[in-house]
Amino acid sequence: MRRPFRYFFLLLLMPSLLSILQGCQTMEAVTKAGADIATMTGTISSKQAESIKKASKAASKAFEEFTPENEYYIGRTIAANILSKYKAYQNMGPNQYINLVGQTVARASDKPETFKGYHFLILDTDEINAFATPGGLILVSRGLLRCCKSEDALASVLAHEIGHVQLGHGMGAIRGSRYTSLGKIVGVEMAKNLGGEQLAQAAEIFDGTVGDIMKTMVDNGYQSSQEYEADNTAIMILKRVGYNPTALKEMLEQMNEQLGSSVGGFGKTHPTPANRLQNIEPLLKGFGSRGEPIVRKTRFSQVMSGI
Repeated sequence: MRRPFRYFFLLLLMPSLLSILQGCQTMEAVTKAGADIATMTGTISSKQAESIKKASKAASKAFEEFTPENEYYIGRTIAANILSKYKAYQNMGPNQYINLVGQTVARASDKPETFKGYHFLILDTDEINAFATPGGLILVSRGLLRCCKSEDALASVLAHEIGHVQLGHGMGAIRGSRYTSLGKIVGVEMAKNLGGEQLAQAAEIFDGTVGDIMKTMVDNGYQSSQEYEADNTAIMILKRVGYNPTALKEMLEQMNEQLGSSVGGFGKTHPTPANRLQNIEPLLKGFGSRGEPIVRKTRFSQVMSGI
């Protein structure tokens, strides 16, 4: 008699999984109703019903909006993982400088503040790459910084990464992975009637979401459309703060030359510089090359010459 009941649990599961796409409150309500009906008809015990309800409640909580503090700690964990692969550049001068430029650029974005603020760090690698974690921890490689021939170009790189934070691209990837994890947790609980201890173990599935985000950011990269969105946002930010937005074009041209046939870094996880240049071209009408203020030019050459 047990096997038919198992299939009944799976039938109960279907509306709950469908409701994942409609919101956590609907999912919890549907699951609770199914469990109550099954208990009244004698299909499952009251203990099993409570187990199902616990699973639904835990899953529902997973769909609460992340707080800025959540984003910070998620981003910090991701940054720690990245720093286990790439060493931090230990020269304090350039790191302080990119923080000065980065903080200035961030204040002109639509998300000028994050929990504990934006932080910028140089990665000691020749690979051309950069990472923007949720919460505003931004890591830029020496290889990418060498593509910047001016402070305006540096600002364009940082503005692009700030664009990813502003647009929530990292958090969007986390939410996507949580849908899969949530389905697993509810499915396991309802199909197998897990108890409290097993339910706690099942909840550990969520801990793997950091790995999913690492895969998105480091291995696969964001979708091309998201990279274009970050470029568009960067141009908007550069205009607001007073940097020349054509510097993004100049930086991409330098990147195109230096990437060559490289299969790592940006060449692996980003659209080609040529495609990105084509995307931003309409946004740069009316902006041409112009002289860079001598103060800006001097400090860039002094600090970044040895990078």
